[in-house]
Amino acid sequence: MPESALAAPMTAFLEALARHASPATVDAYRRDLARFRAFAEEAGLEAWSALDAALVRRFLGQERSRGLAPRSLARRRAALSRFADALMRDGVLTHNPVALTPSPRQPRHLPRPVDVDQLARFLDTPHDESPLACRDQAMLELLYSSGLRLAELAALDLDALEPTRVRVIGKGGKPRQVPVGRRAASALAAWLTARGQLAAAGEPALFVGQRGARLGHRAIQLRLAGLAKERGLAEHLHPHRLRHSFASHLLESSQDLRAVQELLGHAHLSTTQVYTRLDWQHLAASYDAAHPRARRRARPPSDEGAS
Repeated sequence: MPESALAAPMTAFLEALARHASPATVDAYRRDLARFRAFAEEAGLEAWSALDAALVRRFLGQERSRGLAPRSLARRRAALSRFADALMRDGVLTHNPVALTPSPRQPRHLPRPVDVDQLARFLDTPHDESPLACRDQAMLELLYSSGLRLAELAALDLDALEPTRVRVIGKGGKPRQVPVGRRAASALAAWLTARGQLAAAGEPALFVGQRGARLGHRAIQLRLAGLAKERGLAEHLHPHRLRHSFASHLLESSQDLRAVQELLGHAHLSTTQVYTRLDWQHLAASYDAAHPRARRRARPPSDEGAS
């Protein structure tokens, strides 16, 4: 069977994915699936209906032996799993063989949150109010105010903004709405006033560069690192660190793990627990305070000495 027999369903899947997922996700999945298709063709797979868990395990094992990082390996598996789900919906497969393969264990290397007072001083540092400075301030405030991922921030269009919230497309193409704080709303208003001096005509992106087009991931990372140096923040700053600071600071104030989970867009509560480094003492204290069978009661008066 010609190569196009395997390629066509993948192309259709990616085109459907592009209608609701971020460009970065689509590009990553395209690379992951192309890698797997090359492996499958070399292994002699002639139709996706013959895809099985053994082939998936062999592929992931080969990628691991090539030195692929656990995070990249997990993304490979996620791309394959979503593609297999699409094949099931189309009646090509009766089950998802990727679900029978274990997910790679992820290292728990989490960034340390920036100190609240230190971060406040950094964000409150005056700037020259140029269009680029207004843009950078709006990005900083929005990242910290709403806990956005880098890809979510970069993919924002103008129509995603509402007066008190912003609509984003998270991992797996899942939409969510997150609040925009007062300081972030003020910074966004200043940027929207200046944006016309940079943005090309008809450009839908919320954040643009000097050439008027959407600002890329790397450009955003470099701007944050540069601003940290310019404003005297004595540590490296990147988008994920602001997201982690958002989660940690909010959790410290509210102790509402479920709310933080929703705001971060985590599918599972366990992800939020790891992300915010909740410790056992905090969970135990919450349990003791809330569970009716855990609360300590005053001991009844002793009957000793009663006549």
